[in-house]
Amino acid sequence: EQRGRVLSAAVGALCRALPPRARPAPNTLRRARFDRPQASLDLWRLLYALLKQIHRGKWAESDAIDNQIRFVKSALWYHGYGRPEFFGLPSDGSAGSRELLLAFSWLLHRISLLEQLLARNRVKTGDETSVCTCEDELLNSPKSTSEIAPEHGLEDRVDVRYLQWLNGRLRFQWQSLHAQHQEQCKLLHKIHLFTSGSHMDQVLGHFSVTETDLVRQPENYNQLLQLLESETMQLEAFLEWKQLEPVYWQWMETVLDNMAEEENMCESQDAHVEKSRLPKPTSSCPWAYSLTGQIDGLSRDLMTLHDQLHKLVTHRKAGWCEKVKTREEELQKEGFFATARKIQESVEQKLLDLTCLCAPKKNKMHGSRRLVFRSKHPASKMGFHRSVSKEPVPAVSATEVIRELQMREASLERELKQLQEECRRRLDEIAEGLDGVICVSP
Repeated sequence: EQRGRVLSAAVGALCRALPPRARPAPNTLRRARFDRPQASLDLWRLLYALLKQIHRGKWAESDAIDNQIRFVKSALWYHGYGRPEFFGLPSDGSAGSRELLLAFSWLLHRISLLEQLLARNRVKTGDETSVCTCEDELLNSPKSTSEIAPEHGLEDRVDVRYLQWLNGRLRFQWQSLHAQHQEQCKLLHKIHLFTSGSHMDQVLGHFSVTETDLVRQPENYNQLLQLLESETMQLEAFLEWKQLEPVYWQWMETVLDNMAEEENMCESQDAHVEKSRLPKPTSSCPWAYSLTGQIDGLSRDLMTLHDQLHKLVTHRKAGWCEKVKTREEELQKEGFFATARKIQESVEQKLLDLTCLCAPKKNKMHGSRRLVFRSKHPASKMGFHRSVSKEPVPAVSATEVIRELQMREASLERELKQLQEECRRRLDEIAEGLDGVICVSP
C-alpha cells in the first residue's frame, strides 16, 4: 500500500512537470499499464503534443488522429526508437496503450524529454539568442543513412530537377530568414541603446523587449505573473519527480516483465495450435500414411539438392577467390604510386588538424545566451548606481563565436575538397574503362 502511494506520487509529479496544454491525467498512465484501449487516444495526443513542441512545430487539438499518429511514428523513428510492435499499431488509435507507455518512457530517458520541454517553454524575460558550436550528432549516429522510416520512404528514383528546385527554395528561405534576423538585431539594438542606463542592474544597464513592453503596457504584468507562477509550479513538480524517479523505473520494469510473460504465453499457444493442425497418422486415416511418405521423399530430395548446391557454391567461391587474389596482386603492382599519393594526402590532412587536436579542449558553446548591449559608457555613469546582481553574467562575445564557426567552416571546406578529389579520381577511373568516350574535367 505504501509502495502504491509512492508510485502515485511519482506519476502525479511527472504529469505536473509536463506543459499544461499537454498534461495527461495520472489515471491514463495507470490504465496503459494494463493495456486498456481507453488510454490509447490520450497517449497518442500526449506524444503528439510533446514531440511537436520538441520539434518547434505548430499543433492543435483539432488535428486528425491519423495525422497525429503518423507524425508520432515518424518522430520516434527519427529519434531512434526501433520497436516494431509500436510501428505496427493501428492508425485509428484503438489499441496499444501499453506500447505507447513504453515509447513515452523511452523518450523520458533517451532525449531527456522533461528537461527539453522546460527549457523550450521557459518564460523569457530577457533578450536571448541560441549559440551552438557543437559537432553534428548525426555524423556519429550508429544508424545507417540508407534506413528509411516506415510508410515514409522515398521512391527509387527522384528527378534531379526536383532536387534542384528544392535546393533553390531552401536557399531562398535561408536568405529570407537571414534578412529577418538582421532586422531583428537592428530593432534590438535600438531598444538596448534607447533604454541604456534605465535598468537597476549595472551589468545589464538596459531593458529587454519584455521589460520595455511592460513599461508601455502595465496591464500585461498580470499575464506575465501567471506564466511565471505556472513555470514555478512545473519546476517544483520536476524537483519532486527527480526524487521519485527510481520508483517510476522500477514500475516500468514490472511492465516489461508482464509483457515478456504474455509474449511467451502467446508463442506457446501458437506453437500448440500449429502442432494440432498437423494430421497424425492413425489407423482410421489411411491417407495419412501416403502423405507422410511423400513428405519424407520430398525431404530427401531437398537434402540432396542442398548438398549439391553447397558443393557448387564452394567450388565457385574458391575459383573467384583465386581470381580476386590474382587481381589484387596486379593492382598492388600497378597502383603503388597511387597508394603512396593517398597516404601522403592523408598525412597532410592530419597535419592540418594537428593544431586543433593538440589545443586544450574546452566545452563547446551550446544553449541560450542573453543579449547585453555593451557601449563605451557603462550604465553606472548614465543612470542608477545601485546594482542588484553583484556577480557578472556569464558572457560570450560574438568574436569568439565567429572564430569557432570559422574554424568549423575551414574544417568542412577541407573535407569537401578531399571528397571532391576522391570523386574526381573515381570518375577518371570509370572514364578510362569506356571506349570511344572523351571526358573533359571541369
